[in-house]
Amino acid sequence: MTGLYTPVLTWYDANKRVLPWREPGASAWAVMVSEFMLQQTPVNRVLPAYVRWLERWPTPADLAAEAPGEAVRAWDRLGYPRRALRLHATAQAIVERHGGEVPDDHAALLALPGVGTYTAAAIASFAFGQRHAVVDTNVRRVLARALTGVAQPAISPTAADQRLAVSVLPADEPTAARWAVASMELGALVCTARTPHCADCPIQSRCAWVLAGSPPYDGPPRKGQTYEGTDRQARGRLLAVLRAASAPVPKAALDASWPHAPQRERALDGLVADGLAEPLSEGRYRLPR
Repeated sequence: MTGLYTPVLTWYDANKRVLPWREPGASAWAVMVSEFMLQQTPVNRVLPAYVRWLERWPTPADLAAEAPGEAVRAWDRLGYPRRALRLHATAQAIVERHGGEVPDDHAALLALPGVGTYTAAAIASFAFGQRHAVVDTNVRRVLARALTGVAQPAISPTAADQRLAVSVLPADEPTAARWAVASMELGALVCTARTPHCADCPIQSRCAWVLAGSPPYDGPPRKGQTYEGTDRQARGRLLAVLRAASAPVPKAALDASWPHAPQRERALDGLVADGLAEPLSEGRYRLPR
């Protein structure tokens, strides 16, 4: 597989984006924070929140000492705010179980709250240089095209995706760790979902999809996510009111943030159920303490 690794790694060295969590001095905690924030959120939206987060909470202990609601407040408009609660719970677990240091053991990472298969592999690889298959959407797409000749991978991750990624993992740890980030970057910048820049691809001449004539995707429809008018948007409006307040918020203030009453009540119930909002007496609400 060196015919695959070498051109991709060479391309990465010349074209990689300069990102703070990739800097040589970035801590394992900094890498962990980036991985939580980057789930379903593009880099350009993550960067400002990431910088503010690390300035305020440079270690897991710093975050663990705060109320979980402060993590939700600082999450601001990144979306999917339960990630903030999970990151706070992870910080507490790191303090309680690992003396405040992000563990370098893959099994220990996987045992942390909010850390799944992908995140554990990513932290072990990017922060500690270990050999793990780091399989996100970009990697799945690169491998699907380059090795299996299809335009797009399955809509949802599969066991076959993981097996394929493991099968092409370089044998030595340093190369495997570089391959993990390089193949991900190739998918993000060149082998993109809608308009791949095949002329710029370092493995174009050996890509099974290109060699097959770049056949179009023929699987089930890939529906884009909608946001306008959804329960997600309603939840975001309600949560924005709670974030902006320094004291408990009366229900009337929440009611004013979203006009459709049944959807608003459903959204508020969901925030409470998810631990993102805390009901108090007299119909007031606040971020979780």
